[in-house]
Amino acid sequence: MAGHPMNEDAQPRKLPPLNALKAFEAVARLTSISLAAKELSVTPGAVSQQVRLLEDHAGAPLLRREASGLVLTDLGLRLQAALREAFEHLKQAADVIYGPASRQSLAVSVPPSFAVRWLVPRMSRFYAAHPEIEIWISADMKLADVAGGRADVAVRYGQGDYPGVRSEILIEGGVIPICSPRLMDGDRPLRTPADLAGHTLIHVTPGMMEEPRPDWAAWFASRKLEGFDVRQGPRFDQTAFAIEDALHGRGVALAPRAFVANDLASGRLAAPFADGYLASDLAYRLVTRRGSLRPEAQAFVAWLRQEASADAVVRDEL
Repeated sequence: MAGHPMNEDAQPRKLPPLNALKAFEAVARLTSISLAAKELSVTPGAVSQQVRLLEDHAGAPLLRREASGLVLTDLGLRLQAALREAFEHLKQAADVIYGPASRQSLAVSVPPSFAVRWLVPRMSRFYAAHPEIEIWISADMKLADVAGGRADVAVRYGQGDYPGVRSEILIEGGVIPICSPRLMDGDRPLRTPADLAGHTLIHVTPGMMEEPRPDWAAWFASRKLEGFDVRQGPRFDQTAFAIEDALHGRGVALAPRAFVANDLASGRLAAPFADGYLASDLAYRLVTRRGSLRPEAQAFVAWLRQEASADAVVRDEL
């Protein structure tokens, strides 16, 4: 069979029949017409016919028989390499169509310390229940454009006066003093709030990375305690860092109960005062768009509510 010269002005040729391409790819990979026929569940004669059809389209031989068996021509080798890549792309396309009801992505925006201390540690439970949903978590202080669709679900610390969206309290915003258990019975044991005079106070400074929650000045004022220097002690721009400092026994920090419930339950942290909780009119609020939510957003919102409810039960038992 003679090769056809390429005419640059000619119209693009039609694609060869897919069955012919499949037959040749199988023969080229297995170097056997009979094995290719078995793989494709057709007769060897049908495979040979498809290969000849493809050679007619190519205008040149793709295979030749030698004593050692079938051998690809130079054109056959080039076609095999192209088909290997083409069939891999087809397989990827099939995965998109027939794959797991196609994983649905969900954009979630939350404050940094909330992400580190509350959300991320429990995400494995959500993925176990909903493997078909992929969560993209963005940790920042800005209220994402939920109404405009830039985020599907958001959590924000505040009073909930966000225009154009729906918000509800997810986690209370009050704080409690927390410390390493080592400080409870050390050289200067913590028994009453007055004992804080002998300990380092760990502070969180609100700003670009942290919410303005109750601080040590507000906590001492709520107890009508005076004479404490609330300027001393290390300062952090995130509550997550302050909690970590307390875990290492450096001093006493203030933290939302939800952020430390697991550490208190496990004994890694201690709450030195039974009545140490200071309430706040601010809270971590679940923010969603008005109207109906996508099914995956509904599933994530329901899970958040369930986790927050379970947290409240644990906190009440501590």
